[in-house]
Amino acid sequence: MRLAPWWALLSSGSAPLLLVGGWTTAELLQGPGYNPVTQTISILAAYGAPGYWVMNAMLVTLGTCYLATARGLHVAKLPGRLALAGGGVAAITLTLFPAPVSGGNFGHGTVVTIGFALMAAWPVLAANRTGKGPWALRLPAAIVASALMVLGAAWFLVELQTRGAAGVAERVLTAAQAVWPLLVVTSCVHHPAREEREPA
Repeated sequence: MRLAPWWALLSSGSAPLLLVGGWTTAELLQGPGYNPVTQTISILAAYGAPGYWVMNAMLVTLGTCYLATARGLHVAKLPGRLALAGGGVAAITLTLFPAPVSGGNFGHGTVVTIGFALMAAWPVLAANRTGKGPWALRLPAAIVASALMVLGAAWFLVELQTRGAAGVAERVLTAAQAVWPLLVVTSCVHHPAREEREPA
């Protein structure tokens, strides 16, 4: 028996494509006035923005992909699966709290913070402590993944506060968070299924 179903590979593989495709399409609709280096992805999803519906559809689909992947990763520890699912719920919830075209928004900022925290925590929470199993679910790999996501979030905050390359930092961070579930599922698919699964 496989450690992850085929559809988990589909859901996890779709997530980064949807994310990048969504913001790229929204950028094209936004026009030359938008600077992807310094401006955040949230501006593309602001109410009234040309790419509003594209970004909202992307967030709902992205969140659904995270939920499906969490459902399929039976070999991962339950707290990690719940954190990944929570990240999916946060992505969907962002559609209810769009960022303003300029300035901040408490609701939006809160949901983003919760989502980033859950997506950074899930690799470590999902890892087994036995040193066995798929490589991406072993503790050392999970610690590196979580640490890089925390560093990415810190970089994003610094760039946001200094009015620097916040758009670049946010894109790197969200892309990394979308790619890690794919790496985990891929490692499960290619791992010998004869090894026993660790109980959640």
